[in-house]
Amino acid sequence: MVKVFVVDDSAIVRQALAHMLAGNADIELVGSAPNPLLAMEAIRKTTPDVLLLDIEMPGMDGLTFLRQIMATHPIPTVICSTLSTEGSRVAIEALSAGAISVMAKPKLGLKQYLDDSRRDMIQALKTAARSRPRARVALQQGFAAKLAPGRAEVHAFAMNKPVVIGSSTGGIQALELVLTHLPADAPGIAITQHMPEKFTAMVAQRLNALCAMQVREAKDGDRLERGLALIAPGGLHMQLRKVSGQYHVHVLDGPPVNRHKPSVDVLFKSAAEVAGRDALAILLTGMGDDGARGMKILHDGGARTIAQNEASCVVFGMPMEAIKLQAVDEILPLEQIARAILQFDSRA
Repeated sequence: MVKVFVVDDSAIVRQALAHMLAGNADIELVGSAPNPLLAMEAIRKTTPDVLLLDIEMPGMDGLTFLRQIMATHPIPTVICSTLSTEGSRVAIEALSAGAISVMAKPKLGLKQYLDDSRRDMIQALKTAARSRPRARVALQQGFAAKLAPGRAEVHAFAMNKPVVIGSSTGGIQALELVLTHLPADAPGIAITQHMPEKFTAMVAQRLNALCAMQVREAKDGDRLERGLALIAPGGLHMQLRKVSGQYHVHVLDGPPVNRHKPSVDVLFKSAAEVAGRDALAILLTGMGDDGARGMKILHDGGARTIAQNEASCVVFGMPMEAIKLQAVDEILPLEQIARAILQFDSRA
């Protein structure tokens, strides 16, 4: 039984959500409140498994409340708001603050929307209940601060041993912590984060503003240079290619792999083919097993492989499956992964 607490300033929304959740035997609505200030004490008493949270509310907005909750007593949270349309700034900020998922709520036609999206809403709540959000790690002043205001000049053709990273639920926070602790001349990084179309460009823009490295959404044919992290576009796969001694990315359409597009396995398997033992592969937090088989191929081919440890994962699924396959050289807490990338890069 998943215990859900709703925070939404609209009485009509709270009633509609209560009616929708009441029809599922696995969900129990343990309470609701019209704003975060009233919700705080009620949450302490009801100890919900998941918060279903609006953004635009009087007294304290939902993003401020989410950040406060995640800093003090993390609770898996699903955002449902009229402000969180796909790819919106609010949606990206909510995911970066620790929300497990974001659902867009229409301003009109709410009842029809809830009827149509009931299955997605229930699945989002159940998925959130299986996650374990952590109190947000305070980001220390890393390389980005030391190199401000400008980025160091990086020679595009300097020796580059590619890093490939896969992540899913909780991955936006995890990627932020890793990438903000890398210098401007870090090895080129290709990233597959499970995200729908329209999200990845804004995530890349946000990370680019925070990092010493350049971060951008990948385009087909982009060269994977030192000092550059490329994120696979939502709704498309990304592969690593090698042309005239230089690594490039190939962005392509195709059917979902392991139910995902982009798929981590697609990236990892391509890295095994073109980079082999020169690659470093990292699996971060995420649900399911995408990336595990690709990491096994990389590992068996001599590549270096790292999995995020259980204690620091929001969801341990993807790293755990790779560990089960004996595909992992090292299991590390999230805070040590940036250092591991630099150590790998420094090896002959």
